[in-house]
Amino acid sequence: MTVKLTYHGHACFSIEGAGKTIWLDPFLTDNPQADVQVEDVKDADYILVSHGHGDHLGDATTIAQQTGAMIISNHEIASYSQERGAEAHGLHIGGGYQFPFGRVKMTIAHHGSSFPDGGYGGNPGGFLFDVEDKRIYFAADTGLFYDMKLLGEERAIDVALLPIGDNYTMGPDDALRAVQLLTPRLAVPMHYNTFDVIQQDPHAFAKKVKESTGANAVVLSPGESIDL
Repeated sequence: MTVKLTYHGHACFSIEGAGKTIWLDPFLTDNPQADVQVEDVKDADYILVSHGHGDHLGDATTIAQQTGAMIISNHEIASYSQERGAEAHGLHIGGGYQFPFGRVKMTIAHHGSSFPDGGYGGNPGGFLFDVEDKRIYFAADTGLFYDMKLLGEERAIDVALLPIGDNYTMGPDDALRAVQLLTPRLAVPMHYNTFDVIQQDPHAFAKKVKESTGANAVVLSPGESIDL
């Protein structure tokens, strides 16, 4: 069956499959790239949050409150969300859980994590998860790490969502090395051009991926979708 992936700018995606809608790092309010406003989000069953920074935690609790979606994140963010009236399931790095749409495993991300108010947001992470028969890797905010190779060896990755902005995360060169380690079927760049310090050319990155790896690469504009 078809799994639909839609980009909403920065590091925010929605995924439709297995009869569910899953959002990733729903930073919509104050996101100059966002193609939708938070009040327009009517369909959400699960929300994966990689870490507590405002451009990733974003509107997660608001969306959860207005749709009844469950937030999936580390224990600290899950507890933070529950205190604000959202249903949440806490994981930690290396741990996984079987949800109705598929299994979610929390992975390493070399970054920071704090809430917008400065509180401790637990360890940042990424997610390796399945929707129907598709495996998706959401790297979130991270630097390059060699254990990405292990993630690709566990089972073939259908799509890797990778930051390329540099400054706060991997830049294009390290993201290209990540593709070489992960060996996904498809790479999609994210976390670029939202702020002045993360300006990049995603098309140049996609060209390098196609030229130097066995993967394809697709640049999505906010609001654009692909079928996996």
